[in-house]
Amino acid sequence: MSTLSYDATGAARQAHEQHLPALLEDRIATRIFAKDHTLWGPDAEQESAVRLGWVEAATVSQPLVGDILELRDALKAEGVTRIVLCGMGGSSLAPEVIAGTAGVELTVLDSTDPEQVSAALADRLAETAIVVSSKSGSTVETDSQRRIFEQAFTDAGIDAKTRIIIVTDPGSPLDKASREAGYRAVFNADPNVGGRFSALTAFGLVPCGLAGVDIQAFLDEAEEAAEILNEDSEDNIGLALGTALGGTNPLRNKIVIAEDGSGIVGFADWAEQLIAESTGKLGTGVLPVVAGPASPEATLGAADVLVVRLVAADADVQLGENEVAIAGGLATQMMVWEFATAVAGRLLGINPFDQPDVEAAKIAARGLLDAQPEPTPANFTDGAIEVRGGQWLGDASTAAEAVSALLAELGPDSYLSVQAYFDRLAYDSLEGVRDELAAVSGRPVTFGWGPRFLHSTGQFHKGGPAIGVFLQVTAASATDLAIPDRPFTFGELISAQAAGDAQVLSEHGRPVLRLHLTDRAAGVKQLQELVTSLAGQAASSTES
Repeated sequence: MSTLSYDATGAARQAHEQHLPALLEDRIATRIFAKDHTLWGPDAEQESAVRLGWVEAATVSQPLVGDILELRDALKAEGVTRIVLCGMGGSSLAPEVIAGTAGVELTVLDSTDPEQVSAALADRLAETAIVVSSKSGSTVETDSQRRIFEQAFTDAGIDAKTRIIIVTDPGSPLDKASREAGYRAVFNADPNVGGRFSALTAFGLVPCGLAGVDIQAFLDEAEEAAEILNEDSEDNIGLALGTALGGTNPLRNKIVIAEDGSGIVGFADWAEQLIAESTGKLGTGVLPVVAGPASPEATLGAADVLVVRLVAADADVQLGENEVAIAGGLATQMMVWEFATAVAGRLLGINPFDQPDVEAAKIAARGLLDAQPEPTPANFTDGAIEVRGGQWLGDASTAAEAVSALLAELGPDSYLSVQAYFDRLAYDSLEGVRDELAAVSGRPVTFGWGPRFLHSTGQFHKGGPAIGVFLQVTAASATDLAIPDRPFTFGELISAQAAGDAQVLSEHGRPVLRLHLTDRAAGVKQLQELVTSLAGQAASSTES
């Protein structure tokens, strides 16, 4: 197994010292691996009884390997060299990290943006097979992606059935329909594993294995990690990390996760969903903040922030106050963080396996799709940006003034969430505003691409503490795509998802600033420039 190490200072170390005796006395580690569903209280028992399969996923999934590799070789022999994963949340985040860390190409389509979908369709279709991953098959994004790929294959003279692979729960509507349709293969995952804990099930293994990842080695490493975690020992690193995430006092509920030499690509994006969706409910929880080792949140020393650095096994790390450093291979880290999140849930007094507030945005989006209302009129337009906001906008008349007004809504324990609903691959440079906004505001800032974050941090935004303010960025598209046999297009779908989420956040009393880019390239440039200007003004003010 890869070397696993852990160190902590300040509040994280104190939390470990405070909670470890009780965790050992109550045999929490071995009871988790024994799938004791009573660990999270009576209200959680029904859900946790059918959500603890992840503790043995590395072993249970071993029989899948041979079938996945056999299909991979057959596809290669047919000239299929490109795998596209159509999935959302837990169905896509883990495979993206696993493939990226292994240096293997895997196209992850987790968007309803018509331009991003068009780009995925236009790239080497003749050499492409798709993996459609959904526990039930009812996920609207995934269903829409499958439909348009199936049509594209058919239009290109390709037998679509030979290019579609399904991953779903046994007996689900998608399972039954796919077998009836005669798709190339249907892989069933363990139904007793929730999506965000599914990295070591068919949801993580099928797309990565078909793309070329050594999934046998991945599972073997995870099995060894599980053996280490399944010990009621004071040296159990999973218990230590769990106390850091959920046991600080007062609770440091912003967990800044910084890649700092571990070599794991995108791990914090996967951990973001795992932690936020598992803990953000009943008005509590901890919010992961994906950042860099030198990002403002990692260096400001705020009282509600804990920094976790992902480091190399042999690194000589000098930790600051209230920091954690953890090293280990990807499969090891995934097991440790899943285990630690379950421990944190117990310390926080919540059920880490449900997501009661995720459905609200879906329902709102569905209602908007059905009703097709006229767009809410803009408060004003500034260049390529239409601005919409609440009474807190005051007399703002420029996009920069609107952003400043939103930042003024931040309190001493608040965070800012930036949510961009368009092509995350073509416009990834927009993520650069995150650090600048953190510097301007002096508060933690998250950046999420819609609609994928709705299956991730969306739960925390609505079910966690009411301390978020929200900057939503949408964009007009030069093109649109019809969804076969559906009464709406991809453009209409992503617009409804953005509007639905903004509606639910506003109903929860959260300030939401909506910026709509009437021209993508010009609007992104304008937004980047105004944020850079605000950062410059803030820096000048600090220096003077």
